[in-house]
Amino acid sequence: MIRSKARRHRRLSFGVMAREAFWIAIEALRAHKLRSFLTLLGVVIATTTLIVVISVINGMNLYIADHIANLGANVFILDQFTWTNSDEEWEREQHRNKPIKIEDYEFLKENLVGYKNIGAAAWRGRSNAPEIRYGTHTLYEVQVTGQTPSMMGMEQEQVGMGRYFTDGEYEHSASVCFIGQDLVDEFFPSVDPVDKVISIGGQPFRVVGVAKKIGKTLGQSQDDFVQMPLTTFSKLFANRPHMNVEIQAQNGDQMMELEDETRALMRARHHVPYKETDDFGINASATIMGLWQQLTGSIFAITVSVVAVFMVVGGIVIMNIMLASVTERTHEIGIRKSLGARRFDILMQFVIESGVMAGVGGVVGILLAVGIARLVDMVFTASVPLSAVLTGLALSTGVGLFFGIYPASKAARLDPIEALRTEA
Repeated sequence: MIRSKARRHRRLSFGVMAREAFWIAIEALRAHKLRSFLTLLGVVIATTTLIVVISVINGMNLYIADHIANLGANVFILDQFTWTNSDEEWEREQHRNKPIKIEDYEFLKENLVGYKNIGAAAWRGRSNAPEIRYGTHTLYEVQVTGQTPSMMGMEQEQVGMGRYFTDGEYEHSASVCFIGQDLVDEFFPSVDPVDKVISIGGQPFRVVGVAKKIGKTLGQSQDDFVQMPLTTFSKLFANRPHMNVEIQAQNGDQMMELEDETRALMRARHHVPYKETDDFGINASATIMGLWQQLTGSIFAITVSVVAVFMVVGGIVIMNIMLASVTERTHEIGIRKSLGARRFDILMQFVIESGVMAGVGGVVGILLAVGIARLVDMVFTASVPLSAVLTGLALSTGVGLFFGIYPASKAARLDPIEALRTEA
């Protein structure tokens, strides 16, 4: 019973002391505004830098995942190359790997088991793409691709008007096409584009459908494209086009199994000995995100180094200010000790004051970072995660607590008699 009352009394005493230390720190910051600004500048800069960089990286991660690495639900791609290679490996693959052919697509379509969907696509680079013409209007550097009808539903394009080309049109190499909104805006601003005939590389093509507007990715429009049956594309524009095969699994759990089966079938088809590496690449959204995270990991490591420097500088400044505060309040410390304050009480009072000062700097840094992140998001992309805010606050407060230990211990070790002799 007596011990319980003693523990309760100590908890109440600590609570009163902590509250008092908090308000003393706030009053010191308010009373000496310029000194407080200079004291907390390092912590504010460090916290702001950390949260802004995390926010930009987080925003770019979300952007990359949604717009670039989004290959579709449970989709992976069989390509001639692996996308995340080093320069040396890329050079080796240039000489070793074989182009993916329409025959590879047909082979996988017949022999791969359990997939939900499978399709193939081929393209020509924008720089050597055929010109697109309608009436007196001509467009250059439009993305022209040949695809199988099964690609609709696996990629981001969706039918907005009309339809996509059919299996029959694919089998008969029909001169039909599916176009993006940029071509509609240029060629058909006030008329229905469906069933109109446009010229692609001098060949007439009937428009059978229009895609819903997609928008821009990293400033590049995703709506300036023409898609046609892969058979038509191969016959007219590229006899052996660079192409890839997209395979969609039933669910996420099947992805790895289907990738392994695809790898085994392609190695057998290309007669790759078991000791040699693949002469093709299998890529998924995780491949792109892995490459991106390698880059952002390097950026974050540099940021942590910069933040650490600012935090140490800010912590040293806080420590010096707290040492000066101990000197200024020596008489007060003597009075508190003469009235029964223990060394632990004095120690905790100054540690808490130091932590509160740094915490205030962290809060200011958080507010600045949120404002900067919103400005960045208007012109680029940034998203402030809650974890970054909590990390910034915890880090700044932790720095204050750590660097407040030495001034606090110095205050706690003061002899009460000598302290009382000091002029108030």
